[in-house]
Amino acid sequence: MIYLDNASTSFHKPDCVARAVVEAMQQAGNSGRGSSGEALEASRLIFDTRCQLAEMFEAEGPECVAFTSNATEALNTAIFGVLHPERENVHAIATAMDHNSVLRPLYALEKRGLKLTILPADRQGRISLKELEASIRPETKVLVCTHASNLTGNVNDIRTIGEIARKHGILFIVDAAQTAGVFPISMKKDHIDILCFSGHKGLMGPQGTGAICVRPGVKVEALKVGGSGILTFQKEHPKDMPEALEAGTLNSHGIAGLRAALGWINETGMDKIRKREQQLMWHFYNQVKEIKSVTVYGDFSGKERSPVVTLNIDGAGSSEVSMALSEEYGISTRAGGHCAPLMHLSLGTGKTGSVRFSFSYFNTEEEIDEAARAVRELAEEA
Repeated sequence: MIYLDNASTSFHKPDCVARAVVEAMQQAGNSGRGSSGEALEASRLIFDTRCQLAEMFEAEGPECVAFTSNATEALNTAIFGVLHPERENVHAIATAMDHNSVLRPLYALEKRGLKLTILPADRQGRISLKELEASIRPETKVLVCTHASNLTGNVNDIRTIGEIARKHGILFIVDAAQTAGVFPISMKKDHIDILCFSGHKGLMGPQGTGAICVRPGVKVEALKVGGSGILTFQKEHPKDMPEALEAGTLNSHGIAGLRAALGWINETGMDKIRKREQQLMWHFYNQVKEIKSVTVYGDFSGKERSPVVTLNIDGAGSSEVSMALSEEYGISTRAGGHCAPLMHLSLGTGKTGSVRFSFSYFNTEEEIDEAARAVRELAEEA
């Protein structure tokens, strides 16, 4: 099997990740629930992972990092936690590049009275920062956007966007599901108020892991409340981070795997990982872009982009192509809507969907050549 669906989840993990999960299952108890050796071991590994994430994203400290089950939970926590249209006249801005994990919470709040602006994208999937700034109103409270499109691989200039948000005094929420672990992100330098990401994609950790990082001074109401291991006799959930956004038993086994993955990324080097993945992406793109009847989507005019190539073959449905790649060539891709409906409408692929190839540090040039050959043959047959 040639696995080229890493934008969904990284399949080939560093060997240390699985070992760390197994070791945690054998040694770690429930963090914050007692003073046994097993409970303390869980607390140590969770705290150490908070520290590594805070350092990677230049958060103020480990207390700013609350664990979630994925980026979707993190984004729901952020959006529902800071926007309250039932209490105040409030406006939010998102973009056509955004994932349904951003759009659907905003649509739900729109039904409660939220004023919502969705910044459009052009035919190459790009947004205009001039239009973005022009859409800010006096009642605008939140600007949320993805760092990189999961469909096109286009990367947003979050530092400039963060500067715009800071200048106008609005909260900046970043969805880094596609870039965490691959692109450098600084909450301080990029003026990010809330950073949301999953642990199972570019961070190479297990599924069921993610986090929300919150700048000190930003109030986020909890999405869920319950047991926290502290302040048991209070009726209200703890207010201080990170426990304020964590309720119930954490996925310490998965977090142990994430910690091991973070160590591997730091040892290997994020720049080295990104350059390798981009090299493979460009190697594939340069082979398929000139194939007759193949349409590639996104902006390839710049070097820095997420390692994704999305395409269609004229006369063949995206699901049909993806299935043929799997069954005839043993190549795993993703077809359809990719949870990015507005991006598809911008690209003109709302009815067809598209086939996404997404690359990993662990892929090889030979695998990329085989994938390009498969696309060429399927295009000839279409």
